Amino acid sequence: MKPKFCNYLFAYLFLFFLSNNLTNGQSKRVSKKDIIKISERNYESLKYRSIGPHRGGRSSAVTGVPGKPNLFYFGSAGGGIWKTVDGGDTYENISDGFFGGSIGSVSVSKSDPNVIYVGGGEVTLRGNVSSGYGVWKSVNAGRTWSFSGLPKSRHIPRIVIDPKNHDIVYAAVLGNIYKPTEDRGVYKSVDGGQSWNRVLFSNKHSGAVELVIDPSNPRILYASTWRVNRTPYSFNSGGEGSALWKSADQGKTWKKISTNKGFAVGVLGIIGVTVSPVNPQKIWAIVENETSGGVYRSDDGGLSWSHINSSRSLRQRAWYYSKIYADTQDEDIVYVMNVSYHKSKDGGKTFESHDAPHGDHHDLWIAPENNQRMIIGDDGGAQITYDGGETWSTYYNQPTAQFYRVTTDNSFPYRIYSAQQDNTTLRIRHRSSGNGISEDDWEPTAGGESAHIAVDPLDNDIVYGGSYGGYLTRLNHKNNSERGINVWPDNPMGYGAEGMKYRFQWNFPIHFSKHNPKKLYTFSNHVHLSEDEGQSWKVISPDLTTNTPEKLKSSGGPITQDNTGVEYYCTIFAANESPIKEGLIWVGSDDGLIHLTRNGGENWENVTPKDLPEWLMVNSIEPSAFDPAVCYVAGTLYKTGNFKPYLYKTVDYGKNWSLITNGIDSEHFTRVLRADPLKKGLLFAGTETGMYISHDDGISWNPFQLNLPIVPITDLTIKNGSLIVSTQGRGIWILDDLTVIHQINPNTINQEIKLFKPKKSYRILGSGGLEEVLGKSDNLFLTQGTNLANGVIIHFNIKRYDSVMDKVAISIKEKDGTLIKKFSNRDKNNKLKVKKGGNTFVWNTLYNGPETPKDMIFWSASFDGAKAVPGEYKVVLEKNQLFEEQDFTILPDPRSEVSISQMKKQFDFINNVNKTVDRAHRAIKNTRIICKKLKDFIDNYSSVQKYSDLTNKAKSLSKSLNDVEKALYQTQNKSAQDPLNFPIRLTNKLGYLNSLVANSDFPPTNQDELVRIELTNKVNFYLSTYDKLVSEDLENFNKAFAELNLDYLTIK
Repeated sequence: MKPKFCNYLFAYLFLFFLSNNLTNGQSKRVSKKDIIKISERNYESLKYRSIGPHRGGRSSAVTGVPGKPNLFYFGSAGGGIWKTVDGGDTYENISDGFFGGSIGSVSVSKSDPNVIYVGGGEVTLRGNVSSGYGVWKSVNAGRTWSFSGLPKSRHIPRIVIDPKNHDIVYAAVLGNIYKPTEDRGVYKSVDGGQSWNRVLFSNKHSGAVELVIDPSNPRILYASTWRVNRTPYSFNSGGEGSALWKSADQGKTWKKISTNKGFAVGVLGIIGVTVSPVNPQKIWAIVENETSGGVYRSDDGGLSWSHINSSRSLRQRAWYYSKIYADTQDEDIVYVMNVSYHKSKDGGKTFESHDAPHGDHHDLWIAPENNQRMIIGDDGGAQITYDGGETWSTYYNQPTAQFYRVTTDNSFPYRIYSAQQDNTTLRIRHRSSGNGISEDDWEPTAGGESAHIAVDPLDNDIVYGGSYGGYLTRLNHKNNSERGINVWPDNPMGYGAEGMKYRFQWNFPIHFSKHNPKKLYTFSNHVHLSEDEGQSWKVISPDLTTNTPEKLKSSGGPITQDNTGVEYYCTIFAANESPIKEGLIWVGSDDGLIHLTRNGGENWENVTPKDLPEWLMVNSIEPSAFDPAVCYVAGTLYKTGNFKPYLYKTVDYGKNWSLITNGIDSEHFTRVLRADPLKKGLLFAGTETGMYISHDDGISWNPFQLNLPIVPITDLTIKNGSLIVSTQGRGIWILDDLTVIHQINPNTINQEIKLFKPKKSYRILGSGGLEEVLGKSDNLFLTQGTNLANGVIIHFNIKRYDSVMDKVAISIKEKDGTLIKKFSNRDKNNKLKVKKGGNTFVWNTLYNGPETPKDMIFWSASFDGAKAVPGEYKVVLEKNQLFEEQDFTILPDPRSEVSISQMKKQFDFINNVNKTVDRAHRAIKNTRIICKKLKDFIDNYSSVQKYSDLTNKAKSLSKSLNDVEKALYQTQNKSAQDPLNFPIRLTNKLGYLNSLVANSDFPPTNQDELVRIELTNKVNFYLSTYDKLVSEDLENFNKAFAELNLDYLTIK
């Protein structure tokens, strides 16, 4: 059963008759027969897998728990709530399945640490900020959560809980940062979040940004309100409504204390405030103010103030930081968060700068009982110290990266390229030869944190990447050389868009032509083309934006200017070339225009939909792979306060457009749409809150979330039948097998059993499939991305299933039908896990190995079966009397140095080794059974004189059989390193050969074959002895035994 919030997020009304609004004002009736509705249960076996990277993204909400030295929580900028119980060695997400997305605050009750409140929507209001989903509450330390109100709050930078009563809770609500609303201020609940009342309101433009409670007197609270506004082209911090407030009656009434004596005068911006737990009359504030900003201190509870520090290092880029924290045990120690974190030991008069593992610090929690134990939140996630900041834990264990656009190369395994906010660009292998996707599998690449990336189609190691300010580089990974190739290398930092010859957005597009690998395009407000790797550029378009002067000014104010490129407006934000027609290029701007050229830029047409909302940011463009006249566009207006989805489709080169958003939640604004290149009409949409799928070319949409957490989707790409998802707060995810979706249609969804044709797999080394190998409890899972399972991945559906009555089996066969292996829900050794609905089974491509008793100890040996040779195979699904069969293909690893025929030699060699070992181990197994029965006879009759001849024969036979076993296997080995003391025997030596040869794709060497023959001959000699002992000596013993007319004992 899905949690209520997931049901709320992805609930939709499916209409039998839908109408698409055409841009010419007309509407078109859609027939019921055009709608293709396919339930998620038909492909529920599919799962997204997180490949990481485990390199943290921004966090502005952290907390520890008093008296619990290893327990901490943090909220991610887009990835929900995380918990560590081992002091930051590992973190586990605890909000998945309930809520997710941007987190602004997390607070643990002092009176009951099982009670946690979380507020959605971070306070770091940079250009890619996401809003949150109200208040969530847990009463069991994060195992389960319930929605706790304030659904329109958007951003809750701080929650404080009464230290004696966790039902009394306060929330600082910043509200909608894009437009004025009444839903902001300080809110209070006295019933544990069941209901809320607003107790402080500044104005509809200004929300609450900070809130602290006097540790010695919970009746006293301090709050700051902040007038802030973000638009697509500007960011404004400060003005009427920004103030500092105090309540002495649990929030019933408030007094403005920012007008008291000594406080900053004039226009105020963001204000941080803190109270000393040691001396609650001592209060500090960090204040954004044009002429007298900095740190203020009051020694009388806010009645009067002193301006004690004006250092720019404490208040630079004030809107992004401005957090201040009093030490819990020393009233003279105070911390200020900024690019570095700053510590004062003299009450704030002077500060020393310090660095945690990542820069740009936003939140700090100090343990009340130990001021050396802290957790800090910054642009790299969360880090923990136990020595007052001398050392910190790593952030390379948090899969919370915020990524922008995503692309791939053509290497094997192919690599995924993206730019991580607040860090470097990366290229990451989509699979590895190890258990997981680790730091060894990724590396920095071209460009900077906000880059589009383009990989040279002719050389996977030459990569082009951008960044803000029009920065553009060419990186050659082979020789680690990098070259700046900016279109116009005039650094615009600090200037508004009017200061640029060409307006390059923070996240400007770059891509190669799909038809001419020498053509590299990049986009400002013009289209630029280079055919010499960036040595020169030519402009091939006019200005393709509205070029609106009033939107091309410096961003910021009324106090602080902030120009990094995020707010550069009237720029080209999305572009794409048709995959089937060269020179057909679609271009979309961030100010609501769409243009088209059909001849590589010689002529341009304005094909903007007539009813397109004004100033819509065109975020992605997707030309069809089936028809050059068809194109899809995704756009957003959320930076104007409009959170609606906007997806458009044209079938006539942009003459007419249809809005195609039926089924998408009204607040799930859409950043990206991608069309499947192999199945016409199959579309995928990434929204602020998750994934959607359309099976009918956009007529209707269904949620496509599966196991994907609730997280903003920033981009999608499709590679080799896999859907790659770039997120803003949970790294990169892959849905590995779209071929399952390709095979579903209205005719297959009601089948009793459905076996999907497996996607082509590779004969590749390594284990793969981290979750399957280790399980979620292993710490390695928490610090590495999930690898692709190594083998043939088989998906099948069982419509109805009774675990007692039904027999379900998967049979793997050679192309000619010869059985290789069979797995069944009834077979303990080859177990097939089955459930009603969608199922996944991975055949590891190994044939049967030799029988090997579990108590045997070997050194450096493998008894795995031979790995399947690349070629054609069959799989059969059976349920009782129902059968389905599919062919599948195993391909050779493209990196392999050997031919398929050489792999076949390895296959035959290992099969021959295993055949010999199997015979030997079966003989040993039988020997042990025989010898046990002989021992029983000897124990029972050795004292009876008339049976002495037979007991002597039993002893002799038992010794002879044991001698055979000792020749085949070292029976003295009882622990793992005993083979260092007791020399290994024949089957161990053969197992070593298996391990040695199977370690790669290579065939056995000549000497491998010689040693195998030599060892096999020795084994055969002893097996001949064994056969003689059993067929003659044991047979004679049985006859003599029978003649004595004793209790009959048959030994075989």
